[in-house]
Order: sequence, then C-alpha cells, then structure tokens
Amino acid sequence: MKLGWAAGRVLAKKGSGPVLIGKDTRISGYMFESALEAGLSAAGVDIRLLGPMPTPGIAYLTKNTRAQAGIVISASHNPYYDNGIKFFSGDGTKLPDQIEHEIEHELNLPLQSVHSGFLGKARRITDAPRRYIEFCKSKLHNDIDLNGLRIAVDCANGATYHIAPKVFEELGAEVFLHGTTPNGVNINDECGATSPLALQHMVKNTDADVGIALDGDGDRLIMIDEKGNIIDGDDILYAISQLDTKKLNGAVVGTVMSNLGLEHALKKLRLNFLRASVGDRYVMELLLKEKLVLGGETSGHIINLNRTTTGDGIIAALQVLEAMKVTHKKLSDLVGDITKFPQIMKNVKLQKKIDITSNSEINDAIKDAEKALGDTGRVVLRSSGTEPLVRVMVEGEDQQQVEFLVNELSTKVNEVVEN
Repeated sequence: MKLGWAAGRVLAKKGSGPVLIGKDTRISGYMFESALEAGLSAAGVDIRLLGPMPTPGIAYLTKNTRAQAGIVISASHNPYYDNGIKFFSGDGTKLPDQIEHEIEHELNLPLQSVHSGFLGKARRITDAPRRYIEFCKSKLHNDIDLNGLRIAVDCANGATYHIAPKVFEELGAEVFLHGTTPNGVNINDECGATSPLALQHMVKNTDADVGIALDGDGDRLIMIDEKGNIIDGDDILYAISQLDTKKLNGAVVGTVMSNLGLEHALKKLRLNFLRASVGDRYVMELLLKEKLVLGGETSGHIINLNRTTTGDGIIAALQVLEAMKVTHKKLSDLVGDITKFPQIMKNVKLQKKIDITSNSEINDAIKDAEKALGDTGRVVLRSSGTEPLVRVMVEGEDQQQVEFLVNELSTKVNEVVEN
C-alpha cells in the first residue's frame, strides 16, 4: 500500500492519467492488487484493473491506453509463494531511474491520504485480454497464417492461460494445451518454460510440429522441436535472426551466458554478437545504446524492438513460427546450423554475502581455468540477482575438461564461502 501511495504521489505531480494494475495467477496477487489499489487511491490517482495478464500485455496496454504507468504483480518463473512488483512507464518500457529515485524518496515519508473528495477511482478494463490477443496476432505478417501447424502450448498455469491458446488457434493452428488450469498455487509447478519435460512428452504424443512453453508471466519462451528436443533462447535468437538479417542493423545482443555456438552461427549470417550482463534490462540497455533491435537470454527472454517494447514470449514464438513458414523448414532444421559448445553451470549456495569479484583466490582460480581453455572456452562467475547463490559457468570444446574445471571452481568458491 505504501509503495502504491509513493508511486501515486510521484505520478500525480507529472500528469493526470490512470495507472494500470495487472497480475499473474498466483494467489497472493489478490492481496497485492488490493493494497496497491488502496495506496494509489490515497494518493489521488485513478486505477484501471486488468486482472490476470502477461507482463508484456500490461506493457502494451499501458502505452495503448495512454496510462501514466503500469504495475505488474508477478514473480515471473518463481514458485507461487514468491511474488513481486515491477513498473512500466507510459511508453511501455521500464521506469526511468529518476522516477524510481523519487518513489524511493516518497517511501520514507509518512503516508497521508488526499482529501476524500480527491481520492482516486478504480474500474476494471474487461476487454484487456482481447486487446492483447489482437495485438499479438497483428505481429504476424498479414500474408502468413499457421494453418497446417500442430502446436503444443504450455502456459505454466500462469498469466497466458486464457490468451496464448486463442492467439495460436485464431491464426489457424491446431493447438494442444497444458498448464491452462491455474488454481493460485500451481503456477510454474512442473510446467512451463522452466520445466518443459511435460511439454516434450506432449509434442511426441500428439505428433506436434512444435511445442511452446511460456513462464508464469509470459515474458519467457522455451520451445520444443518436432523431435522432442529443447530449443532454448540461444536457438530462438538464431531462428528469428534468419527472418530478415538486413533489419537487424548488423548485430544481435545476448549475454555472458549465451553459448559460443550462437556467436559462431550468427557470424555465418554476417551478424556480429554483443554480450550484455545477465538480465533482460541489461540486454535492453545494450540494444538501445548500440541502436539494435534483437536480443535475448539463453533462458528465453527475447526482445525484438521491431515488434514490441519489451520481452514477449508469445510474440517471440510467433516470429519463430513465421521463420518456419517462410523458410519451409522444420524447427530442428531451422536451428540446425548451431553447434553448441559443452556448457555446464553449477550453483553454489551462500551462507553469507561475499564479493566474488574481489576475492584473490577465486580470481586466481578463474585465470587458471581460462588459461587451460585457451581461446576456445569461457568462464563466468556471477552472483544470482534473485537467490543467495553464486553461479559458476564453464564452456569449452571438450566435455570432460569443462566438467573438471566447473567442479574445481565450484569447490574453490565453496571453500572461500565457508571460511
């Protein structure tokens, strides 16, 4: 409630438009929604309630309805007992830092409601899902439909459960569904982009051409090819890159975790590959800085600024399907030119917070591993942004060497943490 009030206070000084509130399907969303609504109202700001909506859908509607800001209640791919809040600006992008700082300042002040006559009013936008469905469908070129495609779709029992099936069905595909019966606590539970095993089985059992796995808030995409193989964010970036390389301004953005195989495959398309820090906000920052349009993460966050303003799982899936249609290739063939380097990541749990970048023992161990790999491998150590973990990643040409080095580095990090 205090956050809603603080944000409302800042926004009230800058305009008079409403603030949208949308959420995913986890049970705590009801509580968060009511509290945010009360806080915004106390600040004198009008509210538009969207109900369950994908994060990219809320970004789109924030811009489309000329709202001042959009609020997303979601913990994305996390379990139901987690939840979080993020904001979009009126342009459908992340809030500028300056506005975030102003909201933080207001949070330190005592909550004081406006006069009763100036309280914000709330109403529900009942056609929000239909608006977003039409928006997604418009991102497939008019001369292309999905007739003849058999598609298995897993919505993770999340925010796309009532949207993604209609998008693909209305474009002509035959659709088989999984993860479309949310009950408040089954979001991301052994389903969706983080757990694609059930979808792999569905693709095989239904003889589908492709499987589409979204996460709980719909901004992440993992696909399954017709053979049942997992197609991750690196593969998806490569597939989309083949649609029209001339519109990509010469380069694609990934992260430090993106596989070297993607970088090599893009070179064959005469595209450079730039690496950002892990996190879709850093991918976006690099896209804007370098005036590029396509970027993403191995985890399946895909951003194409030629199509929308933020990462969008449904729209990314449509682009891959479009590439399949245009090239007349099966999904396995579309990504067949990527030769993935062996890459292993281990998570080391932290009992206390340490700065891994300044520890001399860890840095020496990293240098030794990099020397052993030479020019054909990489080492990445980073702290998780959402969990008390250090992620240790080693990539190289030789599987046994990669396994040996990732185990050595993980052991070293453990030793430093315990001491």
